[in-house]
Amino acid sequence: MRWSEIPKDAKAYIIYHTIIAPQLIVWILLPLYMMYSGYSVLEVGAFFTAVNVTVIPLTYLLGRAFNRWDIKKGLIVIDALDGIAYILYGFAKGAIAPVMLFAGRTVEKLSTVLYPLYRAYEQVIYPEDRYEEIFAWHLRLPEISRLITFPILGYLFGYVWSSVDHYRLAFLFFGLFSIPTMIYIWLFLPSVGKEERVTPESFTFKAGEFKFLLLFETLLTLAWFLAPEIVLLNYVVFVLHRTVFEVTLIACVSSLASILGTYASERVPKGRGFQAIGLGMFLNAIYALVMALSPPFWLVLLVYAIGDFGNTFWFPFYRSWMFKLIPKEKASEFHAAISSYRKLIGLFTPFIAGALASIHATLPYAASFLLFLVVGMLFIKIKKK
Repeated sequence: MRWSEIPKDAKAYIIYHTIIAPQLIVWILLPLYMMYSGYSVLEVGAFFTAVNVTVIPLTYLLGRAFNRWDIKKGLIVIDALDGIAYILYGFAKGAIAPVMLFAGRTVEKLSTVLYPLYRAYEQVIYPEDRYEEIFAWHLRLPEISRLITFPILGYLFGYVWSSVDHYRLAFLFFGLFSIPTMIYIWLFLPSVGKEERVTPESFTFKAGEFKFLLLFETLLTLAWFLAPEIVLLNYVVFVLHRTVFEVTLIACVSSLASILGTYASERVPKGRGFQAIGLGMFLNAIYALVMALSPPFWLVLLVYAIGDFGNTFWFPFYRSWMFKLIPKEKASEFHAAISSYRKLIGLFTPFIAGALASIHATLPYAASFLLFLVVGMLFIKIKKK
């Protein structure tokens, strides 16, 4: 599918995600800032777990409320909350640092309560018969943005502005950057209220297939949450003795592989989506297995590329399958319920991941390997049925 063939509203939404992609480096800088400030990987994991407890019920309640409200306003609130959170991180200094970090992380977690609105918004504004092709572009352009900006930011924060004071200034900058992104949403993205969400008459809710979706969500959530960003940071920075620059190199190689994965997914024949998902899961399993073996840095680069190629290869088909099981007029409620379910499953996984990593730096990847393997086999099995 060519870029010119994508509807105008869908283009504007994809461009929005492309603009905010460099801001995601905060997800790397925050746990690294905490580790540089004296927190252990176990303490960081426990910190993230403590904040996770506070947001589970709100996710479903707000998602249900947005069945009636304009989803676009929810996207603006997400950027506002993220901006406030990053500014609070910027003031985390001295005796008040733990309070500001906890407050900032809580506000940021409140913004993730609204993240299901992204999926609900996509389900409405993307043409139903072109989900797979549009999601290839939805993944591709933000990855290109990261590929360009992350090496520059990684070098600056790894070698030029590498102190905790510089990190705090970065948090303040990215917090203020939320202001123009909120303006962009208001000016260029279409409203999606109740009247824009009409489920086709031909739609039939498939309870049995939806239960399979929840099973896969369970396994995928555990697979990813047991090897979060803090595990990679701990291994690269404190075991391999590298810097945040090398971490961003991993992100760049992953972005390049993801871009290639979007082109590969476009070449999967119609009706082969489940096989594509199964193959992508086995690529994820390879990544997790090699990481569990404590590889050198050059091999970390390679296997993260393999894993992210697998992610973008299976993602369009998985998201398309999910959207076809959910009625549009209740899209925000369903996606919020799935997100709450995912949060509940992953409630204690940051602490578990930190505990496993404190025993052996790459032990969390071994657990992820087994889960990815099971998911891949299940997808192939369900296709045969």
